[in-house]
Amino acid sequence: MLICIPEVLTKAEVAHARARLAEAEWVDGSATAGAQSTLAKKNAQVRENTPVAAELGDLILDALGRAPLFVSAALPLRTFPPLFNRYVTGDGFGTHVDNAIRPVRGTSVRVRTDLSCTLFLTEPEDYDGGELVIEGAFGTQAVKLSAGDMVLYPGSSLHHVTPVTRGARTSAFFWVQSMIRDETLRTTLFDLDQSIQAHAAEHGQDHPLTIRLTGVYHNLIRRFADS
Repeated sequence: MLICIPEVLTKAEVAHARARLAEAEWVDGSATAGAQSTLAKKNAQVRENTPVAAELGDLILDALGRAPLFVSAALPLRTFPPLFNRYVTGDGFGTHVDNAIRPVRGTSVRVRTDLSCTLFLTEPEDYDGGELVIEGAFGTQAVKLSAGDMVLYPGSSLHHVTPVTRGARTSAFFWVQSMIRDETLRTTLFDLDQSIQAHAAEHGQDHPLTIRLTGVYHNLIRRFADS
């Protein structure tokens, strides 16, 4: 399941993030790559555990909590603190798969990467290339979204970033451990939740079928969710 989530950050929040990132300390992006990914990765990244990274990471996490489409699709249990990368002309990231487990630096917390997330911080007309290309069961999709928008996709997917040929592409990226480990079940629950919301919008939250289906949804989560 690949889902694009619009306006996770407002344009004002994007502008603030861009200004803060201009002051940040950038290092070689291979610092967070796995053994295979290091060979394919060419970009820069904000150093982890810095005030700028923490501030902007909290901004994104707060925004995600106010994004019902993200909550419905991800059913998040843990979210890895957002990281920030930049691709300039000539940079790219070859085909790879994300590590299954990500330790949170400086803590004992480990996050299973059920879902990968890229939040775009640069408008698409400001750079050429730099598409996030994701391989899935239904084919290959290239993603290049407006600043403030985010794409959510399975962490198990092969994916790459095409080389940037003009300008620069700045993004936040992170991973989510879902309460629902199984991808097929998580997709079914998302479809059910979206159907309930559509029915409620047309017939009301107090409609008997809305109430019954909502009960089914929560009982399924109660049955299958990790906590």
